[in-house]
Amino acid sequence: MSKRTLFKKNYKIIGLKTLRLCAALLLTTILTNFKFHSVESFFFDMRVKYKPTSMVSDIVKTITIDQETLEALGQEPDAVQHTDLFKKLQAAKPLAVVYEADIENVVGSYEELENMTKSTSEIPFYVAANTLAAKGLEHTLTLPPPMETIKVVQGPRTSDTHSFAKDGVTRRLIYSYQDKKTLHGVLADKVNQHKSHDDYNGMFYFIETQQALIDYKPKGSYPGTSFSKLLSGETGFEKFRGKIVIIGHDSGTHTKDYVRTPFSKTVNAMSSLELHANMMDTLILDSAPIQPPKWITFFITFFISYIVIIGVLMLTPVQGLNSLLIACFSFMVISYVLASFANVYLTMAHPLIAAFLCYYFAVPYRLIRENQKSWEYYQKNKLLTQVEELKSNFLRMMSHDLKTPLARIAGMTDIIKRDSNALSVGQTDAIDTIKQSSQELTEFIGSVLSLGRIESKEIKLQLQSRDVNVLLDEVVKKAEYLAQKKNIEIIKEFEPLFSIQVDTELIRQVFTNLIENAIKYSPENSKVLVSTEDRDGKVIVQVADQGIGISQSEQENIFVKFYRSREVSNTNIKGSGLGLYLAKYFVNLHEGEITIESETNKGSTFQVELPTSLHTVSN
Repeated sequence: MSKRTLFKKNYKIIGLKTLRLCAALLLTTILTNFKFHSVESFFFDMRVKYKPTSMVSDIVKTITIDQETLEALGQEPDAVQHTDLFKKLQAAKPLAVVYEADIENVVGSYEELENMTKSTSEIPFYVAANTLAAKGLEHTLTLPPPMETIKVVQGPRTSDTHSFAKDGVTRRLIYSYQDKKTLHGVLADKVNQHKSHDDYNGMFYFIETQQALIDYKPKGSYPGTSFSKLLSGETGFEKFRGKIVIIGHDSGTHTKDYVRTPFSKTVNAMSSLELHANMMDTLILDSAPIQPPKWITFFITFFISYIVIIGVLMLTPVQGLNSLLIACFSFMVISYVLASFANVYLTMAHPLIAAFLCYYFAVPYRLIRENQKSWEYYQKNKLLTQVEELKSNFLRMMSHDLKTPLARIAGMTDIIKRDSNALSVGQTDAIDTIKQSSQELTEFIGSVLSLGRIESKEIKLQLQSRDVNVLLDEVVKKAEYLAQKKNIEIIKEFEPLFSIQVDTELIRQVFTNLIENAIKYSPENSKVLVSTEDRDGKVIVQVADQGIGISQSEQENIFVKFYRSREVSNTNIKGSGLGLYLAKYFVNLHEGEITIESETNKGSTFQVELPTSLHTVSN
């Protein structure tokens, strides 16, 4: 190869590599400028559902106004009952009490509400407002008299309704808004002795807020204590000492008391009470899922895109598809492992979408290249195909044309033998030889015709209900003449059988081949056993002989087209090597199976299994 040719070849290779790199880089640049929130939320939810559950702190406790409370009190807890609860909580000295429910709806007289308000002043008491107050509008976070002294702090619960996935699922908590901390931020900082969002993992900026993804625990991870049990004294208050206590509804009566979560998108997936416990614990444990920088997403997307492009263009179609699946599966496994054990949530939408886009863009390009190559092969093979068709047509034509004169020869031998003029022994033997030779040639031609039909896919099952025993009787009767010439006894052991659906001509050919082979390859004065039975929903037919047998090393090849074993080749017995090939093909068409057990010089047993209920549709 000249230096010039080598240079051109290397230049072309470098050009192709550069083109693949540029294609992956361009697609990555375009994709990373789009947000695929719906896809990303799906993969986020999957990891939340199936990763190991993270630990729960012992700092957050909940008190539930549940169905049991409503039944025990006969109503929603009123101001007097709330006052009683708050005074008992005061004795337990909790770190903070958060009232998550709508405290304005508590029923009571003005004096009773005033007493309830006074009972909250003795403990760190907060009402979580499900709203954000802009700077200068903090006064909106107040309650009407006589509850105006109760501290109301912004403590909203988010939902992806108008942004992100837009599916109504709550996935985020808000630490601060316009640099003012929410209730969750205030209490978490109090526990952790932190000062700002910079002290926490997983924080990100979104429209004047500092937010983080919630480290969700499954529903029931924060078992609540019933409001009524606390009032009745059935449950003590000591468990709340030094804890953050959240009070809220979980009675199943109002959808506003519940949120959708990554675990479930039903309207009552998790109580708002337990959601606040999850948000609070996420900050207290500093366990918010960590999202890596954008450049890591860019790099992963580019890497997977390039791998898929290389796989599709350089490997076989199956290998290219495998490269796509392996790349995507490996990435998903790595993402799951990082989420489970490092709390790092890789962006999955961009790399996976890039992988499939690369595959579907690269495949047409690959097809164009392959078509250019295949066109050349097509032109080269076109002539060979025509020659093969001519050969097959000629073979079928000659086979059909030969069958007619052979039938005439066989017919003439029958006429001569029936003639009233006596024939000599030599003449009779000659006529028998002529008839036998014409019969062998007819069978060979029949095999060649069947082979041609198989190769041209012309064989279709013509099913009809037949008793296999009757069919075998017909075949055995025709084979008796051949058996008598060698003094071979054909023994029949037939069990009663129900009729089954078979193609009579094809199965007759199978049985004829097996029984005549057993006779041909058996010594004189021996026996051939033909048996049937119904076993496990199948008709089992066995043909056993005492012939030359077939060695173990050759048994796997005897059903191959034109194959004849060495034991047979060393005899004077003629054969085409097509009989067993055709038998196996015809049995397989019936969804059956043909097997052999044989030992050299000890005989062979062929077994045919046919289903009693055939699923193949007849034509």
